Formats: sequence, structure tokens, C-alpha cells
Amino acid sequence: MSTRTRDMTVGSPGRLIFSFCLPIIAGNMFQQFYSLVDTLVVGRVEGVTALAAVSSAGWLDWCVLSLAMGLAQGFAIEIAQRFGAGDEKGLRRAAGQSLLLAGTAVVVIETLVQLLLRPVLNLLQTPAETFPLTEMYLRILFGGLMLMMGFNLFSGFLRSVGDSRTPLIAMTTAALCNIGLDVLFVAVFRWGVAGVAIATVLSQGISCTICLIALIRLPVMRISRSDLRPDPACMRRLMALGLPISLQNATISIGGLVLQGVVNGFGFIFMAGYSAASRLQGLVEVMGVSLSAAITAFAGQNMGANRLDRVKQGLRHSLLIGLAMSALIAAVIALFGRGILSLFVEDDPAVVEQVLTFGHRFLLVMSAGLPGLYVLFVYRSTLQGMGDTFIPMLSGVAELVMRIGGALLLPLLIGEWGVYFAEISAWIGAAVLLVIGYYYRLHRIEAAKTN
Repeated sequence: MSTRTRDMTVGSPGRLIFSFCLPIIAGNMFQQFYSLVDTLVVGRVEGVTALAAVSSAGWLDWCVLSLAMGLAQGFAIEIAQRFGAGDEKGLRRAAGQSLLLAGTAVVVIETLVQLLLRPVLNLLQTPAETFPLTEMYLRILFGGLMLMMGFNLFSGFLRSVGDSRTPLIAMTTAALCNIGLDVLFVAVFRWGVAGVAIATVLSQGISCTICLIALIRLPVMRISRSDLRPDPACMRRLMALGLPISLQNATISIGGLVLQGVVNGFGFIFMAGYSAASRLQGLVEVMGVSLSAAITAFAGQNMGANRLDRVKQGLRHSLLIGLAMSALIAAVIALFGRGILSLFVEDDPAVVEQVLTFGHRFLLVMSAGLPGLYVLFVYRSTLQGMGDTFIPMLSGVAELVMRIGGALLLPLLIGEWGVYFAEISAWIGAAVLLVIGYYYRLHRIEAAKTN
């Protein structure tokens, strides 16, 4: 077995999870950093209109990409459980079937989004000033969907067998390339938002290639032709894991799209401020997302090895790690958030001041809700690693209800502040459901063992 894999069924759960997630945090930080550079370069070079066009595309971009990412996450759970059980033959079969399903999904999703993009942008009340720029930006990004799916699928496979170093190398390399291409395409060639999108797609191709090369070199992941022959039973298992996560992500995204529509209704300046702060939201969440990936791999391997006791220990350690992370990030955002936002905007001073005021208010509310978000991450990823993707899907419905309800009702009571609080109310509602669902799932497993 390659030294680049890691068996997480032995050793201190807290130390394993923390050390495993550190490279993921570093990689995701680089990924978020180049997303921020996208925003910075566009805002400083092209102005507020281009900034609003790129930033306001975030929810729709995530809505589409998260469908593919959800499938990749689900397929990786099967890989982790097979690895934990020592079933290398079943692991390779699951990997081969995952490739078939992923390729089919990309073709379907790509076709639909290119056909429906313009009607959806109209439905979201995208301002006329930004409509053509937003449409062009998203069409280019979605054109690279195959590369994005490839990276998420391959990096998920690697993490499932304990390799979090290669995805770090891939994301770091891609981030550095993306930054250089941003400056070249936007500041030098003056391609505007199209240049940002092209840079992102090319960088995704680089990260996808690095992970693919690493997989080919792993003996445990060497797929044969027989592994690529359609296996309906294996495909059903994989879809039972991946589809609920995709639906969960899509459900969350629908709530975000409704929220974006409400934001657009507050006017162009408010939209620019909120959207700029939303770009920082990815950086705020990066440690939680990284911790989630480590927990899912840990819980998946230990469920495969029938070590439920270690799954419970892992959750307890992860909660402590997650709450400490959320406190640290909240302090940084509260102290330096406005200064960071100011880096992204270059326009008329009066306009900039309004944009920064709206954006900073959102950051303050967001930082107050971070503990709830990180509790959500810990319980959701533990459940997914245990093989339960249904309860996390229901949590996505809870997020949808809370986010839409908050977005539509709270602004009637407290104006723009209602938009800010709609986001954290969604986090808290989903976290409560996940905590209840985890202990229900745990009770069912333990009861089945005693019978």
C-alpha cells in the first residue's frame, strides 16, 4: 500500500482529524485567495459594475457546481468505507463506476444550464447594468464544468484513502496560476470579466490534471477495464450516497438564489456591498469546509472498519476544533473586515463608502453566526461519513425554508438587516436538525447491534 495513503482507523482521533485537515485548509485557503483576487482585480481595474457582475454570480455559480460536487462527495464516501474495510477490489470497482456516473452527469448538467441561464438571470431580477457581464462570466465558467467535476472527484478519492497532501499541491498550483492569469487577462489584456472566468477554468484544468496523475500512481486506485463496465448494483449504491448530497446542495442554493433576488431588489449599491462581503464568506467558511472533508474521511474509514466508538470520539474532538476555529475567524472578521473589503472597490468615493458600509454590516452579522455554522459542518460531515446522506439532505431543506423565510419576512420588519440575518438563521435551523438526526442515527445503529 502506498505511503501516500493513511489508515485513520488507528491513532488519536483528534490528532488525526486536525493533522489531516491542515493541508486541506491550506489548499482551500489558496483556492479562496484566488477567488478574492478575481474580485480584487475586477473591482480595482474594471470598477463597481464589473465587481457586482462577478460577485452576484456567486449563488448561481455555486448552485450549478454544487450538483456536480455533491455527486463527487457521495462517491468519495464509498471509497473511504471500502478503504477502511480493506476491500481494494470493491474500492476500484466503485472508482470506475464513479467515473461513468460523473461523466454522464456533467453532460446532462452542462446542457441544461447553458439552455436555462438567461431565463434564470431574468427571474433573479439581475440589474440591466450587470446582466450581459454576468451572463458571459457564467457561460464561460460552466463551460469548464467537466474540469471542475474531475478535480472534485479525484481529490475526493485521494482524501478518502488518506492523501490530503496532493489536493493541497493541486490547489496551490492552480491558485498561483489563476492569480497570474487574472493579472494578465484583466489588467494587461483588458478582457474584463471574461478574462477572470477563463483564468478560473484554465486553473481548474491544472488542479484536475495534478490529482489525476497522483491517482494513477496509487496502486490501490489502479482501475482496470472491468471496473469501467457498468455495474447497476454498484451504481445504485453510489447514487444513493451522491444524489442526496447533490439535492442538499441544490436545495441550499435555491434558498441562496431567492436571497440574491431579494438583495438585487435593494438596488445596485447594496447588491455590490453584499456581494463583495459574500466573496469573503468563502474565506470565512474555509476552515469549516476543510474540517468537514477530514471528518467525512475519518468517519467513512471507521464505519467501514466497524469502529463506531471512534466515529463518536471523532465527532467530540471535531466539535472542539470547529468551535475554536469559528471564534478565531469571528475575531479576525470583526477587527479587520472593513479594511479587507476596501481592497476590492475602486470607484467614486461616495459610492465606495456606501458599498463598504453595507458589506461590513453583513460581515459583522455573519461572524456572530459562525459557531452555528461550524456545528452544522461537524454533524453533517459525520453523518455523511457514516453513510447517511438523507438526514443532511433534510438539513438542506431546513436551510431552504429558513433562508427563504428570513429573506422574505425579515426585511419587512428590520429592512436591510433582515437580509443579513436570513443567512445565519438558515445555518442555525440546519444545525439543530443535524444534531437531532445524528443522535437518532446513532441510536438506530446501536440498537441494531444489540438485537
